[in-house]
Amino acid sequence: MIDFKLLDYLEDFITPERKARFLEILKERTKLITVAVEDVYQMHNASAVIRSCDVFGVQEAHIIEKRNSNTLDEEIAMGSQKWVDVIKYNSTTSCIETLKAKGYKIIATTPHNDSCYLDDFQLEGKTALFFGTEKSGLSQEVIEKADGYLKIPMVGFTESLNISVSAAITLQTLTTKLKKQNFDWKLTESEKLEKQLDWTKKSIKSIDDILERYFE
Repeated sequence: MIDFKLLDYLEDFITPERKARFLEILKERTKLITVAVEDVYQMHNASAVIRSCDVFGVQEAHIIEKRNSNTLDEEIAMGSQKWVDVIKYNSTTSCIETLKAKGYKIIATTPHNDSCYLDDFQLEGKTALFFGTEKSGLSQEVIEKADGYLKIPMVGFTESLNISVSAAITLQTLTTKLKKQNFDWKLTESEKLEKQLDWTKKSIKSIDDILERYFE
């Protein structure tokens, strides 16, 4: 349940322009598409993916840290980790099971399978896009458990793109396509209010002291 009184109270600590900006951005947010990044060695790449999620309105990102457990690069993410919900897992299995339980189709992004080209890919509901490591791509587990495969057309000598570039191209294409289709892709009113409260808290420097006073 949303604490409306708390939200009203905290909004007095941010500018009207900030509040209006939150509402404007929340209108374009979606959970129908999400992203999962599998064990990326260079965390600046994972951070760049989070940034792309924010830019293209994808509210959730999933980070699998089997071997490479590092913190997101705040310079690369440019604060986007504050606005995107980042969920971390210590195994690919737990990530896939969690997403499937929520009704997501697992789509493996790989140039090596008989994958569907990005422009031809049809969204059919909740879609989780999996991106793999810089060197070896996605694990065999993702390939075997995927519900579909996706690739970006390439005409040069290079067979793959940097993961952050691939994610940006894919998200831009699919979020644009999503908004032209007859899907209820937006956040629910309850989800919007939850994010509005969350973002408001994250915008207030002395939030702990302010909350302590509020709950006294």
